[in-house]
Amino acid sequence: MTPRIFFHNPGKDLSHLRVMTGAQGVAHAMRQIDPDVFPVYPITPQTPIIQTLSQFVADGLCHTHILDVESEHSAMSAAIGAGLAGARAMTATASQGLALMVEIIYLAASLRAPIVIAVGNRALSGPINIHGDHSDAMLARDSGAIQIFAESAEEAYDLTLIATKLAEHQEVLLPVMVGLDGFTITHSAEAVDLLPDSAVKDFVGPYAYPFPLLDEKKGTYGPFSMPDTYFELKYQQIESLQNVLTVFEKVADDFFHLSRRSYQAVETYRLEDAEAALVMMGSHAGTAKEVVDHMRAQGAMVGLVEIRLFRPFPRNAVKEALSRISKIAVLDKASSPGTFPPLFLDVAASIDKMSKLISVIYGLGGRNVSVAGLQDVLEGIVADRFPNNAACYLFGNKVWHMT
Repeated sequence: MTPRIFFHNPGKDLSHLRVMTGAQGVAHAMRQIDPDVFPVYPITPQTPIIQTLSQFVADGLCHTHILDVESEHSAMSAAIGAGLAGARAMTATASQGLALMVEIIYLAASLRAPIVIAVGNRALSGPINIHGDHSDAMLARDSGAIQIFAESAEEAYDLTLIATKLAEHQEVLLPVMVGLDGFTITHSAEAVDLLPDSAVKDFVGPYAYPFPLLDEKKGTYGPFSMPDTYFELKYQQIESLQNVLTVFEKVADDFFHLSRRSYQAVETYRLEDAEAALVMMGSHAGTAKEVVDHMRAQGAMVGLVEIRLFRPFPRNAVKEALSRISKIAVLDKASSPGTFPPLFLDVAASIDKMSKLISVIYGLGGRNVSVAGLQDVLEGIVADRFPNNAACYLFGNKVWHMT
């Protein structure tokens, strides 16, 4: 993660600038949104989100009803009930908690419940590990929920605001998972430029679920579906998820006009004339930018593609971004034993097959990811050190591949 540097400008209002962790940033966003219900169960490393928001409620800074339930399964169940009844609901989880919650996330997506889920991304057991990778998020990648990944504490704050408006858009109405890498973002402090509370309220707007359970109009919720209707209902979910690609751009544009901070589903860095590039998502994209700058200074034509929106996967945007890149390394902070990891497979299905492509698994269980290690990946693809479609692993400062 590369913290954003703020330089003092005597003429600039810095009253909303705070030093805080990513977990605190998410809690501040939740305080400003002030959801009606926050059902939750604590688990490392997302627990500081609960603690911070609970303190805000205790201090009278927001009026959210925090429900301490008996498990993450119950937390998501309660969130669905609240959301469908007409109350704005949010929650937070990580790792094994997300694993327990996944069954109900599938239901939330099928019931079109617009719930925001902050995920302090953490390795799944076993062996037990409390540090950050993306294996928990990958478990939910086919649930029908939207997935967005933050690079920094400020992005975790911003994307929580964006996620709320995105989830509740009438053409979407789906749960949104906002991923912030465990400890790297959840517990690391950096500068966050908070927006005014009133501006956030105006940006998010009031909760307006179109088919509330408690409305006088009759409806059917969570029906049993036979083969002659199940496929049609799943297709409607698929269509709604595809709508996200367009709606995300609109919501991000609205947020830019509010904050002057820009977000795209796929973001590029020094890619215009690059011959080789890394593709990745999450906190270590900041480290990768430093590597790109260093190698550029040495004359290497390299760049970076950062995936901000992972589900739905922005296939066309990825294809366009990488259309002129002949050598590509896709970095996954998760593994899929027995096959290539998820981000690699999505990128491989999107790009021109003439490009040379390798898979790199890194950072599992919070394994340190160094500048030297990422540089070795880039230097390796520039020098054609790896065969096409190589399965590579980044340990420390060096990459090795299976033959």
